[in-house]
Amino acid sequence: MILPRAVLAVVFDMDGLLCDTEVIFRDVLMDAARDLGFELPLAVFHDMIGTPVARSNALLMQHFGPGFALPAYHAAVNVRATKALAHGAALKPGVVELLDHLDERALPRAIATSSGHASVRSHLGPSGVLPRFNAVVARGDYVEGKPHPEPFLTAAGRLSVAPSSCLALEDSYNGVRAAHAAGMMTIMVPDLLEATAEMEALCVHVAASLHEVRILLRAQP
Repeated sequence: MILPRAVLAVVFDMDGLLCDTEVIFRDVLMDAARDLGFELPLAVFHDMIGTPVARSNALLMQHFGPGFALPAYHAAVNVRATKALAHGAALKPGVVELLDHLDERALPRAIATSSGHASVRSHLGPSGVLPRFNAVVARGDYVEGKPHPEPFLTAAGRLSVAPSSCLALEDSYNGVRAAHAAGMMTIMVPDLLEATAEMEALCVHVAASLHEVRILLRAQP
């Protein structure tokens, strides 16, 4: 398939797209809930994927009830996550090859994530790919998080490229909604969430991997 417009920049999500962290967060969040005597259903975790912290907290409180000890839960999550990600996160297949292709074409690229800058450094720093991005937009750099378009609009602004000329790569529903609302050409690369009819309607393509994204870009004029 041919993209509808020339790609002048690429904006990446991080968790579940660049690094294989969503499965780690799934297990950490569920195990930490059990530490406190609760069960976190998979459906609730799926609703949390790609959302800002405030929205995730609201979903947790809605499920567990007003008496749930959220600070204690976060403390348990942090202990488990720190141990699980002590040496960084594994890159998703195709990340390095796609960045190499962007280098060949001299295309700028940014990260737009719901995570904080400290998480970006800890997840991607050990892999050595972080310096290969021209900009990082993380929690604290915007007011409204995904599914609001502000993270992607901020990334486009930092790259000095019109949003309509940016290709956005996402794995979450809220990320796809945010990128589409920003006016970007959006490709979903599913991780833990399958592409729905809504996602297919919002995306220009649903790719099986970042390798497929690279092949698609290589075929563009």
